Amino acid sequence: MMLNLSKEELLLQAWNYYDIIIVAVFSIGIALFVSKSLRRRVVITEKGGIPGRLGLPFLGETFSFLSSTNSTRGCYDFVRLRRQWYGKWFKTRLFGKIHVFVPTTVGAKTIFANDFVQFNKGYVKSMADAVGEKSLLCVPHESHKRIRRLLADPFSMTSLSMFVKKFDKMLCERLHNLAARKSFVVLDFSMRLTFDAMCNMLMSITELSLLRDIERDCTSVSNAMLSFPFMIPGTRYYKGIKARKRLMKTFGEMIMRRRSGRESHEDFLQSMLQRDSYPPNEKLSDTEIMDNLLTLIVAGQTTTAAAMMWSVKFLDDNREAQDRLREEQLSISRNKPEGALLTLEDLNSMSYGSKVVKETLRMSNVLLWFPRIALNDCTIEGIEIKKGWHANIDATCIHYDPDLFKDPMHFNPSRFDEMQKPYSYIPFGSGPRTCLGMNMAKVTMLIFLHRLTSGYSWKVDDPDTCLEKKAHIPRLRSGYPITLEPLKSGN
Repeated sequence: MMLNLSKEELLLQAWNYYDIIIVAVFSIGIALFVSKSLRRRVVITEKGGIPGRLGLPFLGETFSFLSSTNSTRGCYDFVRLRRQWYGKWFKTRLFGKIHVFVPTTVGAKTIFANDFVQFNKGYVKSMADAVGEKSLLCVPHESHKRIRRLLADPFSMTSLSMFVKKFDKMLCERLHNLAARKSFVVLDFSMRLTFDAMCNMLMSITELSLLRDIERDCTSVSNAMLSFPFMIPGTRYYKGIKARKRLMKTFGEMIMRRRSGRESHEDFLQSMLQRDSYPPNEKLSDTEIMDNLLTLIVAGQTTTAAAMMWSVKFLDDNREAQDRLREEQLSISRNKPEGALLTLEDLNSMSYGSKVVKETLRMSNVLLWFPRIALNDCTIEGIEIKKGWHANIDATCIHYDPDLFKDPMHFNPSRFDEMQKPYSYIPFGSGPRTCLGMNMAKVTMLIFLHRLTSGYSWKVDDPDTCLEKKAHIPRLRSGYPITLEPLKSGN
């Protein structure tokens, strides 16, 4: 019996690492010849060079990177270790490409200010395959400006005003239902909440079975974004590409029903289809619509939900900040009729709440770095970057720099009472590629924090600080389970 159990466990472990094992088998012949050199850290120090190790052609340090991604320390541990070995600037080879990690505000400014001129967006192949070649994340410069302009409508002030009330109503109902339960996981709650809100805003989807089908496939797509791009059954990449095909079929059928007049809604998708008769530069093709629907859902859900989870943790760890935020939010509640929904004007009055959101985004770094590709040979602060290299703006390093933020590991929203140095605070990037959903993410977090702190106190059920494995966004593996306790009237 014990022997059979051990075999099952071994098979389960092999299946969990299937995609990594397959690549390892292909490269084992080469690895045997260079195993000794791989055990040594090789620091490149030639004139004008950047320290680091490139390792084998194509593979480089990809296995080490994936090992970090598959650990409870998270993928940024790969970067943190190499910075200890080589200094702030270093280079490595991942998925066949040379990457330089850029750790300074000067470097960030140089790259962001020259987007599309000296640099273009860089993603690993699996990420581009997952979201689609017509995604705003992947299209070339000539298409990016047009697509971004046409995608901007859901994020306008008018659209946000409508979103605030819809999201607030949905949140109040779900928090009320949760308060009767013993415990819930903040990350799971936030993931479903933001997903349902995005699908409602973009496509007016409210049918539960359809929402859950789309959610499962979007999760598979998200999981495939950092994986080896080989279509081998059982791997995350394979599952993600299959899920993407199902999503494209679902979106395509939805578009057909609307064009035939069988369905009509006031939402983002309908506004895109109403442009069918417009000139080519004033409309999106069906492929562009579908790729960007997927992009908006995946990007909007995962990052915002993770930030919401981290906000609860940071506030629980810092009761002074939590009490001050609650005081501000209760003051806003007292000045509104009972049961009234929040408005955009209410959110604009949340001075301390806005600083809590900023500090959460600074410390959580849900976007660890911003990848760019050098279009030509160039120099950044005397560092030579070759054409085709990836120059990654390391937002995490910048946000944790003690020269920019005093006591950077301490959660202190009041630090934003003062103006920050340019390019020292970049959770949404900067320049022409600044995150399109920046304002929506902020209002979503503010509404969540208002309803949480003005209506409830909470107790943490699992304080585990280990990170979720295989996630390209830092998230606690526990998801941060808490128990809500409604505030007593008169608070």
